[in-house]
Amino acid sequence: MIIAAGGGRRIGGPEALLHQGERPLVNQVLDTMRAAGCGPLVVVLGAAAEQVRATADLTGATVVVNRSWGTGIGSSIRLGLDAVPDRRIEAVVVVPVDMPGLTEAAVRRVAALPYPDALVCATYDGLRGYPMLFGRRHWAGIAALANADVGARPYLMAHKDEIVDIACDTVADGSRANTPELLAAWGLTVPVPAQRVAV
Repeated sequence: MIIAAGGGRRIGGPEALLHQGERPLVNQVLDTMRAAGCGPLVVVLGAAAEQVRATADLTGATVVVNRSWGTGIGSSIRLGLDAVPDRRIEAVVVVPVDMPGLTEAAVRRVAALPYPDALVCATYDGLRGYPMLFGRRHWAGIAALANADVGARPYLMAHKDEIVDIACDTVADGSRANTPELLAAWGLTVPVPAQRVAV
């Protein structure tokens, strides 16, 4: 699942419109997830959803639009979990679209335990980050507790003893491109959306 719904207030435009050169970052993240063996893929859009659809190639992914994207990542996680198309799927890997340093190796490490009871987090310098893997047994609880900009954190805190931490420092960069300085460091641009609040 790729969360690409935020308005990107701190970077001057929606995260899903981020480009690295001529290529939308969402396409890069989709390619990384596919290369790691993840599928089916769910993309949660929100801010400037129609412009994202027009500029990115989302072929093969289940695309849902969070019309409440302004409330934070929690609502996007709930919508994304509900949109998983195959009820036989036992776990989902979750990544935000604004992770230009995401790699196939990191996704593979986190996705190595695709079981319904699993809770897995990538770590960078000992701090938890994305990708994360949520086993199906946890989905209802995550959806119930996910709120605002803290996403799954309340559920993860309540189940901290069940989390498997997987160090990804050596294979990926866990930083989020959520400041103008980080955009510049990664060579990212965010086009001004045609309609700043279009959904």
